Amino acid sequence: MISYAIMYISLLMIVTSLLAMEWRSLPEAVYTYQVQSVLIALVFALYAYLLHNSALYYWSGTALVSKGIIVPWLLRRYVLRVHSKETPPMLTILPSMVLGIAAALLGFAWAFKHHADLVLLPELAGEPYRMNSAVAAAVLILGFYALLTRRDAFKIVIGLCLLENGVHMGLISLAPSIPETALIGVVTDVVVSVGMLLYIVTGIYRSAGSLDTSHIAQLRG
Repeated sequence: MISYAIMYISLLMIVTSLLAMEWRSLPEAVYTYQVQSVLIALVFALYAYLLHNSALYYWSGTALVSKGIIVPWLLRRYVLRVHSKETPPMLTILPSMVLGIAAALLGFAWAFKHHADLVLLPELAGEPYRMNSAVAAAVLILGFYALLTRRDAFKIVIGLCLLENGVHMGLISLAPSIPETALIGVVTDVVVSVGMLLYIVTGIYRSAGSLDTSHIAQLRG
């Protein structure tokens, strides 16, 4: 039952990644990212229960506080300071979603098929680890896709946050026994990274009057 719950919740990660990437309203994108982060914390807690590994509860709690509360607060704070509507991306919504879904499905299918070749221990070759590693690959692909197709600097930060969530899903699926100090360190580093990125984004807006990354050339000189 716990394994099925983990798999169903992890599948929602793909949905929330697509929504966070495609929302043209930045506050809604931030809210969707926050929902995804809470789902990740829940998956970590379920893994802790399934594996009888209390260290994963610390990882879950740290992820909830940092990724589910602090990072969304930072994102909302900068949205209020700058703007709430995304700079139009390279593609309109429908073609963008079709390509995004296709890329996510390819990543999911590849990781699902080759999961046994990726794991370090034989007991991690089954479910829910295989499903979660496939979801992690799909989320990573969507994060990269956002970086490649978005022109809004703030939305690129969202894409980096999605990439980081994909990394965490991969870690919990491929190496759940990593020492909790390393895991917590990975999570807390995200807060610092996002804060620095948002500071840069605000500087771009103040200097260029836009978050369109194609205008960054105006900052030269």
